[in-house]
Amino acid sequence: MPLRVVVVGAGLIGPRHAQSVRANPDTELVALIDPFPSAAATAQQLETSYYPTVEAMLQAIPRPDAAIIGTPNHTHVPISKELLAAGVHVLVEKPVSDSLEAGRSLLQFAEQQRQTHPNKPTLLVGHHRRFNPYLLKTKEIVDAGRLGRIIAINGLWTLQKPDSYFAPPGDWRRARSSGGVFAINLVHDIDLLHYLFGPIVRIHAERTLPQRPSPPHDAEEGAALTLRFASGVVGTFLVCDATPSPHSFEAGTGENPMIPKVGAAGGDFYRIFGSEASLSVPDMTRWSYDGRPEKSWSEPLTVETFDVVEATPFDLQLAHFVEVIRGRAEPSCSGEEGLRALIVCQAARKALETGKTVDLDANVLEANL
Repeated sequence: MPLRVVVVGAGLIGPRHAQSVRANPDTELVALIDPFPSAAATAQQLETSYYPTVEAMLQAIPRPDAAIIGTPNHTHVPISKELLAAGVHVLVEKPVSDSLEAGRSLLQFAEQQRQTHPNKPTLLVGHHRRFNPYLLKTKEIVDAGRLGRIIAINGLWTLQKPDSYFAPPGDWRRARSSGGVFAINLVHDIDLLHYLFGPIVRIHAERTLPQRPSPPHDAEEGAALTLRFASGVVGTFLVCDATPSPHSFEAGTGENPMIPKVGAAGGDFYRIFGSEASLSVPDMTRWSYDGRPEKSWSEPLTVETFDVVEATPFDLQLAHFVEVIRGRAEPSCSGEEGLRALIVCQAARKALETGKTVDLDANVLEANL
C-alpha cells in the first residue's frame, strides 16, 4: 500500500514536494496544509484536500503515515512536534529550526516519541542536495580516495535574489531572527561539506558590503568564511545573495527550475584539493599528475572527467524517506545532522557580528555557543 503523505506549506517549496509525492508510486498525497486561504487553489491544482492547520487535518482524515514540512523557518519546530506527537513520520525542510535551543528541543522530543509512541515516528531533515547526482558523484570520488588525502576546499554560493523574494508573505526572509543568507542558503552547503569532509570545528567570517536598505532588511547578505574541519581539512567559502553571478549550486547543477542553469561553463561552485589530485564541481574534472614522471608544476596535468546521470534530488529524497519509514534504510540526514549544520551557521553569524573566530564542539548536542 502507498504511504499516505501530507505536505505542510504552500509557498515556494511545498508544492514542489507535493509533485514528488504525486509522482512516486509508493506515496499518495492526501492533503496540503497552509493557513493562507489562497493555498486552497494550490491544493485543487494538486488534486488533493486542503486544510488550514495540522489540527484540522488530523481531525478530518485518518492519520497520515508521513508529512513533509516546507514552512517558514521559525515554524519548523512546533509543526514537527505536533505531527510527531500524532505518530506521523516527519521530513522537515532545512534549517531544522531558527534557533539552537528550539532545534535541540525538537531532537529531544523526537527521540522521546521514537521511544514511547507505538508508531515510532522518525525525524529527517530535508537537505535534499545530499541526493543531487553531482554531489553523489563527488562523494563517490572523494570516498574512493581518487583525490588522495583531502587538503582543502574552496566554495562559492553567489547570486542575485530579486526584491519580490522578500515581499510578503516572504518578508520573514529579510529578518535576522528567521531569515538571512546563512540560514536559508549557506546551511545547504555547510551540510554538504559535513557530508563530504566531516564536522567543521572552527569558523571566521567577514561581512560583504550590504546592498539592500536596512531597515527593512536586517539579516546578513553575505560573507567570506574561513573553515577548519575536525579532520584537519581547511577551506574558504564566499556566500552572497546580492550579486549577479553564475557560481552557485543551483546555477551549476540546474536543480532549481526557477534559476537558469549555466552548467559547468562558468558555474563551478566547489574546488576540492587533495594530495593526489584536485576536483572541480559541477564540471566533474579531476586534475592530477597521473602517468607523469613526477608530481611537479613543470609537468603537464592529466585531465579526467566524470559523467553524471541527471536525476531529480527531491524525488530521490522522497524515495529515501519511504525506505526509512519502511525500516529499510537509516536517515541520510538525521535531526542531529540537521542541527550540526545550523550550529555552524549560527557560529558564522556570531563570528560575523563579533569579528572573532568561533571554535565549535564536534558533538552537536554539547555545542555551546
